Amino acid sequence: MMELIAQASNQWWTMNSGTMLGAAGVGGLGAFAGIFGAATGYLAPRGIAKTAVLSIQGGLGVVGLVALIAGIVAVSTGQPYHVFYPLLLGGTVLTLVMGVMFPVIRGRYRRAEVRKMEAEEFRRG
Repeated sequence: MMELIAQASNQWWTMNSGTMLGAAGVGGLGAFAGIFGAATGYLAPRGIAKTAVLSIQGGLGVVGLVALIAGIVAVSTGQPYHVFYPLLLGGTVLTLVMGVMFPVIRGRYRRAEVRKMEAEEFRRG
C-alpha cells in the first residue's frame, strides 16, 4: 500500500490530467497542424507568407521534439502510461511530420520564387 502511495506522489500528473492532455493537447495540436497544413498547401505554391509559414512549422517541430524528449524522460524515470503516452504520441507525430515536411515546403517556396523571377524576366522581354 505504501509503495502505491509513493508511486502516485511521484507522477507528473494524474490519470485525469493525462487524459485531458492527450485529448485537448495532442488533439488540439493535431487539429491546428492539419489546418496549418491546408493553409500551407495554399500559400507555399503562391510564395505567400514564407517567413510566417516556415516559422510556425519550425515552432511546431520544436514543440514536438520537446514533447518527445519529455516522453523519453518519463519512460526512463518510470512514469506511468498516462504520463508518457501523450508525450510520446504527440511528440513523435509532430516531430516526424514537421521535420519531414520542412524541406518540402521550403522547396515549394523556392519554386514559387523561381516562377516569379522567370515571369518578371519574360515581362521585360
